[in-house]
Amino acid sequence: MIAAMAAFAVEDALVKAVTTALPIGQILIVFGLGGALIFAVIARRRGDALMTRDVVSPAMRVRVIFEITGRLFYVLALALIPLSTATVILQATPLVVVAAAAVIFGERVGWRRWTAIGLGLSGVLIILRPGTEGFSALSLLAVVGMLGFAGRDLASRAAPRSLSTAILGLYGFLALAVAGLIVWLWQGEAFRLPDAQAGLALAGTILVGVGAYSCLMKAMRTGAVSAVTPFRYTRLLFGAALGIVLFGETLTLGMLAGSGLIVLSGLFILWRGQRRAAVG
Repeated sequence: MIAAMAAFAVEDALVKAVTTALPIGQILIVFGLGGALIFAVIARRRGDALMTRDVVSPAMRVRVIFEITGRLFYVLALALIPLSTATVILQATPLVVVAAAAVIFGERVGWRRWTAIGLGLSGVLIILRPGTEGFSALSLLAVVGMLGFAGRDLASRAAPRSLSTAILGLYGFLALAVAGLIVWLWQGEAFRLPDAQAGLALAGTILVGVGAYSCLMKAMRTGAVSAVTPFRYTRLLFGAALGIVLFGETLTLGMLAGSGLIVLSGLFILWRGQRRAAVG
């Protein structure tokens, strides 16, 4: 899980760097098709069928919609706001997943965990600072992206278990390419031939992204969820560090306070879930 979070942070930094040289739509299309090709090769080597009835199941169709939403708005956020800010907002995803699971799947969430969810989401508000001079509407792009990823995670829980990690990765990256196509059609920018530096960064994005996704699926499918989930928050450390070192960003007191609320709330929710499971 730590390797996955570190790789995702590097992926974010590479995407943010490439957006200064290439159109966002082109980046998403190339990134998505490149990752999909790698996962397709892996799936075929495993003997998996690339197209089955389970691939077009209702849960998978919902998953693709949320994947497109999450990827599209989060990459737009990476291009337009500080990397550290986008990374911190993304850490609220588990809070939204727990809240939505209670509403959609009827999972029991007591008042203590609802309170923690409220505190964690208030941490997002502290970071966004709505109604103040420091508020940037562009930060809402990261919020919408975070909600898209939360929906994807929920849909993944309902996805057929017959689908391998490679197949999930294949269609996840195809959804990324679709998101890029949407941006490209909207912006109407012509494709550009990348220079050597941008080309290497884009190739690195594909390889790192595939590695990050593979590590994440391996952790979630083979390790105890309660044991590996807390390490998701290491992405905040990696993302903030890369933002400071590579892009000269600074962490404000409000961002530190907000991220602290998000992380502590998430860890408390996980601890309460473990305790309930042990008692049950």
